[in-house]
Amino acid sequence: MADRISRGNRLIDRRALLGASAAAGTAALSAPALAQGDATIEWKMVTSWPKNLPGPGVTAQRIVDRVGEMSGGRFRIRLYSAGELVPALGVFEAVAAGTAQMAHTASFFWQGKIPASVYFTAIPFGLLPHEHITWIEQGGGQALWDELYAPFGLKPVMAGNTGVQMGGWYKREINSLADLKGLKIRMPGLGGEVMHRLGATPVSLPPGELFQALQTGVLDATEFLGPWSDRAMGFHKAAKSYYTPGFHEPNGTGEAIFNQVALAGLPEDLRAIVLEACRAENGRALAESDWQNAGSLRLLQEEDGVTVRPYPEDVLVALRETASVVLAEFAEKDPLSSRIQDSYSAALDRLAPWSDVAMRRFMAARDS
Repeated sequence: MADRISRGNRLIDRRALLGASAAAGTAALSAPALAQGDATIEWKMVTSWPKNLPGPGVTAQRIVDRVGEMSGGRFRIRLYSAGELVPALGVFEAVAAGTAQMAHTASFFWQGKIPASVYFTAIPFGLLPHEHITWIEQGGGQALWDELYAPFGLKPVMAGNTGVQMGGWYKREINSLADLKGLKIRMPGLGGEVMHRLGATPVSLPPGELFQALQTGVLDATEFLGPWSDRAMGFHKAAKSYYTPGFHEPNGTGEAIFNQVALAGLPEDLRAIVLEACRAENGRALAESDWQNAGSLRLLQEEDGVTVRPYPEDVLVALRETASVVLAEFAEKDPLSSRIQDSYSAALDRLAPWSDVAMRRFMAARDS
């Protein structure tokens, strides 16, 4: 990736982007024009999601809408869903090159380019949503994320959360480790590597292709998000076993990525508006996902004939042990990956005991 997007190319792309938006930027900075309310800055947002997909697709559209509302129409962002302007997994390059000024996606899609990106969505047996937000905002996670994306001319931020994930849809039951052998499964991030080491075959596909792949046998299993999004994707029509827990993604942070030049070129108030619109989605989308997931899970079980199954204990033990090995090896890739792993682990060590005292014990008492 670094070879394909060289420093020189980035400078050319940045100049092109600035040139393309110079008129709009000049108008936005003009006090008389702003006072008259007739200056408009227009951006493009590309996403990795089908249009209005429950969960991340809804979040992306809401960010666009809120920016327009809060700016009084001075800042308009046109949303292009997956495939409309660039492919679902081409949004990173599109924003780096200035084809679009921002994207809504998930960081673990970039594992092949920048392996440490997976930490900013989720890692196996890692931080829960509220813990992840705490790491990013209070534990130094944002600074490391910025450093990771800076060579590509990009600024990343959290932008929504789909909550704790499910373990995935399986066309056949998983009763032992032997059932993972040769299993063709879509599971991005480090969870896919864990599955691979236990004999499964991870398959990388964008969200919009998953249902057909599951239906036609290209996949034996797939994970995606939670019941709300998964039911909208129709996975229950191709597989009836829905596994839990989502060991691979205990968190569902959505990612907004900005072209640094475009973001820096905004008037200060509009820059604050777009960043705060993304930040507001972290709480709003998480609440929405929890509410909708609860309702959709009931529908899947009561109307769609889906059976929720727990991973067998020996499978969970093997997944947890293998994840520890994968994470230890990951920390040795390069100095920045090591620092990210150390920071993430420190956050987990700090927050997990508090979550145990404050949440797990309360939930056990509430449910007893």
